[in-house]
Amino acid sequence: MSLANSIRDSFTAGRFCYMVELVASQLTREAKLLQVASELAQIPQVVGAGITSYAGGAIGHDPIRVGTAARARGLVPNIHITCVNKDRLTIRRELEDLYALGIENVFAITGDYPKGVDHLKNPVPYDFDSVQLVEFLSELRAAGMPFHISVAVSPFKYTEPDCRYQYLKLEKKIRAGADFAITQLGYDSRKFRELKRYLDERGLKTPVLGNVYVLPAKAAERMSKGEPPGCWVAPELVERIQAETKASTDKGLAARLERAARMVAIVRGLGYAGAYLGGDHQAARVRWIIKRSEEIAHRWEEFAEEISYGPKGGYYLYGSPPSPPKKRGFWLRMGRIAEPANWPSPLRSVLTLAFRFVDKHPKLAEGLERAELKFKEPVFGCHACGNCVLGLMEFVCPMTCPKNLRNGPCGGPLNGMCEVLPDRPCIWVSVFERAKAANRIEELKVYIPPRNPALQGTSSYLNYLLKRDSRPGNTQPLVQITAAAPAKQEERNWQAKAPAPLVK
Repeated sequence: MSLANSIRDSFTAGRFCYMVELVASQLTREAKLLQVASELAQIPQVVGAGITSYAGGAIGHDPIRVGTAARARGLVPNIHITCVNKDRLTIRRELEDLYALGIENVFAITGDYPKGVDHLKNPVPYDFDSVQLVEFLSELRAAGMPFHISVAVSPFKYTEPDCRYQYLKLEKKIRAGADFAITQLGYDSRKFRELKRYLDERGLKTPVLGNVYVLPAKAAERMSKGEPPGCWVAPELVERIQAETKASTDKGLAARLERAARMVAIVRGLGYAGAYLGGDHQAARVRWIIKRSEEIAHRWEEFAEEISYGPKGGYYLYGSPPSPPKKRGFWLRMGRIAEPANWPSPLRSVLTLAFRFVDKHPKLAEGLERAELKFKEPVFGCHACGNCVLGLMEFVCPMTCPKNLRNGPCGGPLNGMCEVLPDRPCIWVSVFERAKAANRIEELKVYIPPRNPALQGTSSYLNYLLKRDSRPGNTQPLVQITAAAPAKQEERNWQAKAPAPLVK
């Protein structure tokens, strides 16, 4: 039986609340984390704690174990579940463990790419992206597991494709079943305001927690370079924090805490549901931030003018002129013609009959796959996944993304460059720009299900026409499960079809 969920209850009651992030890194002793949890549990306004996993791409303590122990000390956990180096069965086992332990709150994120791993030599698999993970959780919830789902969104993006895709992807997550969202880290009140306006204009009432980080000088310097992924600090703020550190005997601590309190006042004034506190989880300081933010709450607009650190010339949805759409290339136009969904019904019917014959003859099927790959690999970067969704991604292959994402970028790109391969543009920049040129941006909100890995190395044309692939309009439930027990036969079937073992 699950215990009372103070996070859910706070949102239901409409109370401004606080969550504190506990970074379960290997650098922090688990006993220390649990002592902190005991102290935070004594603060009435703190309704829970985020328990991290793979924060910044580094392996840490098991978040389920830490979260279970934190709850035993009175602090409701919000467990980070990532898709890093996991197949869907591994993720399912983690979620079944949470259900068995009575833990409801899950932070569903794609996850930072592991540090020190050469993607080109030893790629790390991502079976799900964050939108698919939310859909997975929703199906488990429908089967009787009462998960309360949170997701991430990063408004602190300063190119048009990065910014707008973050919001498009958030809408996907909400439609998939997300209950609330938590922003990534930034110090730009204009972006906090932008996100709130975007949701309000679309009638989306999903609660959002604003990320408030107590930022020291060294962390500021790293974040100004985009480390960890998804975090960004303007050079002007870095200089200010460095000056504060040098000018005071407390090395800038008082200034950091005051800035955090002012940021809480800002997100509260803008109508956010609460604040997500990170960077310092000492109970006395958390209490001080909460009390101080309440004392200065009436001055939030003044602070919003002060804490507005964005790059010069950065993109703002409600302030920057839209860039002109780029011209569509030759192969993009040709791809539309070659896309099966665009073929007339009589042609599809004839080809379906022909491909059924081909499918019964393995050598013909293999020849078709080789011919398809010979064309699509040099033109689109095809990886022969057998679940082609090129037409839904403006003819950019999702398998060329290091995380194999199918529903939009992760939170890691910085100024349009890939988190994993920072010398290369994020593939989703091309997806957005091509959709914009074709006036199809709204179509990017379509949910794309996970690929069927059993189809790797087979013809996507065969799979499409014979309705074996995984795509919108031909989606199978991600789980066949009851709340009482795992579906063992389904697991055996999956293992029989699974690709090569995961990287260890």
